[in-house]
Amino acid sequence: MGMLDISVMKRYIRMADDGWHQGWHERNGGNVTYRLTKEEVEQMRPFFDAQPRPWVNMGVTGANLAGEYFISTGSGKFFRNVILDPEDSLCIVEINEAGDSYRIVWGLKNGGRPTSEFPSHFMNHSVRVAATNGACRVIYHAHPANVIALTYVLELTDREFSRVLWKSATECPVVFPGGVGVVPWMVPGGADIALATCEKMKKYEAAIWAHHGLFVSGPDFDTTFGLMHTIEKSAQIYVLAMSCGQGIRQTIKDDELRAIAKEFGVQLREEFLD
Repeated sequence: MGMLDISVMKRYIRMADDGWHQGWHERNGGNVTYRLTKEEVEQMRPFFDAQPRPWVNMGVTGANLAGEYFISTGSGKFFRNVILDPEDSLCIVEINEAGDSYRIVWGLKNGGRPTSEFPSHFMNHSVRVAATNGACRVIYHAHPANVIALTYVLELTDREFSRVLWKSATECPVVFPGGVGVVPWMVPGGADIALATCEKMKKYEAAIWAHHGLFVSGPDFDTTFGLMHTIEKSAQIYVLAMSCGQGIRQTIKDDELRAIAKEFGVQLREEFLD
């Protein structure tokens, strides 16, 4: 048994490959990080480097993530290559006891570093761990085309996007009853977009980055990938409906959204309803 035979690595690689086949990861676009459980770390520890690589300060601090381990895609790596050569495309990093630095303990065998957006992921893991009482383990960023397209035509507000997505596919109020956040365009990879996304992720499981992509979180790979997939499919339905040239003639009414929520036992964000 090797590192790549461990269940969590298989599931991580499958998610990355699924995202590539959805068309969400052109070139080296997108990234995904997973916070390992203690049991998973112990399974992997025999395969860690004999000598860990140097500590790297992230410029941000997440005290509630001190001592944690993450799987991350590598900076500049292509999702389409993850399944072919995981040890070149991925890495496992350890967080120090101050919660402000990481070091690579496995992977990126030909050199490199975690995704350039690792500080954003790290800060948002910290926020989502606090918001979910530790349940959140996955942060996933991709470039789904229909969601991005909507950022050119809809008002860039949480309410506008949440309502359009809820009303475009019946399962949406069930899958993300809290709605979605929207972050205006910012230079990717920097502190500003990281902080702005954190503010949204205190309230939402998903944040749309205007003219850029989608940032989602969840407790496991299936739930997180499913959230990305559902939001993008709903956006696609809206784009298809609008492209028919007749405008929206009928849709799910607000009281019908409330009825869906009641039937499935979820709480919609009432401030987004009329």
